[in-house]
Amino acid sequence: MTSSPDTPASLKLISHKLCPYVQRAVIALKEKRVPFERVDIDLASKPDWFLRLSPLGKVPVLLVTTDNGEVALFESNVICEYIEETQAGSKLHPGDALKRAEHRAWMEFGSAILGDLWGLETTTDPATFESKRQALAAKFVRVEAALGTGPFFAGEEFSLVDAVFAPIFRYFDLFDDLTDHGIFRDVPKVRAWRAQLAQRPSVRTAVGDDYPQLLRAFLVRHDAHLLKLAA
Repeated sequence: MTSSPDTPASLKLISHKLCPYVQRAVIALKEKRVPFERVDIDLASKPDWFLRLSPLGKVPVLLVTTDNGEVALFESNVICEYIEETQAGSKLHPGDALKRAEHRAWMEFGSAILGDLWGLETTTDPATFESKRQALAAKFVRVEAALGTGPFFAGEEFSLVDAVFAPIFRYFDLFDDLTDHGIFRDVPKVRAWRAQLAQRPSVRTAVGDDYPQLLRAFLVRHDAHLLKLAA
């Protein structure tokens, strides 16, 4: 989603086409129906202007226009929380403080899953791949125990936890074609949740049509063990 020429966006999201953390922010913005401008950069050749904005040199960065100029927010969960607190539209966090804290904890658990996913997709070593595969399967068993009747993490209402896990599941659209990894074999609720999220318009449009090709090219560049399994 981008702003029209007549109504300049007050929000600009600096992103990368493959980044799952960027997708969290995009999904939150789309769920809130907030106009924003998206600027994709090459993380292998980071522009100087971006490095001045991002203390950690990572995406996403959300530029917020104020009367005193632009303010740069970094870290995806911080950005999602800001979107939730400042933008109208559907609430993406529970109203209850304890439930809200639980959701934030599961968002962090999603980040831990992404850490294992990084190892799974970049390793060239079969033993490391198997270790990460087992770690992911174990983490999704924990997620399975936390899920209710669905269709989303907390029932009928889409939340920021859903925005965090949808980009995780997107990886497996390609990985499932490459190997029978078995990560979701024993987690029927997780499988149903994944299928539901894949149909959500905000999730489907959080990446470009070239995402599968870009992800495969990423695996090729890393000589990933995943591709050897497919071969």
